Amino acid sequence: MFEFAKGVLALGAVLALHWLHPADLAGAFLSFLHISPDRHFARLLLNLAERLSNIRFWHLALGVACYSGLRFAESVGLWRARAWAEWVALVSGAIYLPLEARATLRHPSAVHAAVLVINLAIVAFMFYLRIYVPHQEKRDTGAADIQ
Repeated sequence: MFEFAKGVLALGAVLALHWLHPADLAGAFLSFLHISPDRHFARLLLNLAERLSNIRFWHLALGVACYSGLRFAESVGLWRARAWAEWVALVSGAIYLPLEARATLRHPSAVHAAVLVINLAIVAFMFYLRIYVPHQEKRDTGAADIQ
C-alpha cells in the first residue's frame, strides 16, 4: 500500500502542476506550510517554479509517469506475493544508494548518514530474502520429503 500511495502522490503532484501555474502552486504550498516567502527556501522554490518551462514540465511529467508506473507495478506484485516484485523492490531501493552516498559525502550530517544506512539495510535485507531464503526453503522442503 505504501508503494501505491507513493505513486498516487507523485501523479497528483504532476497533475497539480499541469492544471495550476507552478508559481501559484508553489505559493499555495508555502502558505499551507506557513513559510514566509522571504525565507531562503521559499525564494528558491518560487524561482524554480518561475523557471519551469513547458518542455521541462513535460520532461518532469514523463519522469513522474515512469516513477509512478514502477511504484504501481511493485505494489501490485507485492500485494500478490510475486517473486519479481521483490526484485523490483530491491532494484528500486538500490537506485537511491548512489544519490544518498553522494549527499552524505558532499554534505555530511547525521540525517544523510542515517538515510544511507537505513536504505543499505533495506536493500541488504531484500537481497537476503531473494537469494538466501528461497534456497533455504528448498533445502527444508527437500529434507521433509525424504523423511
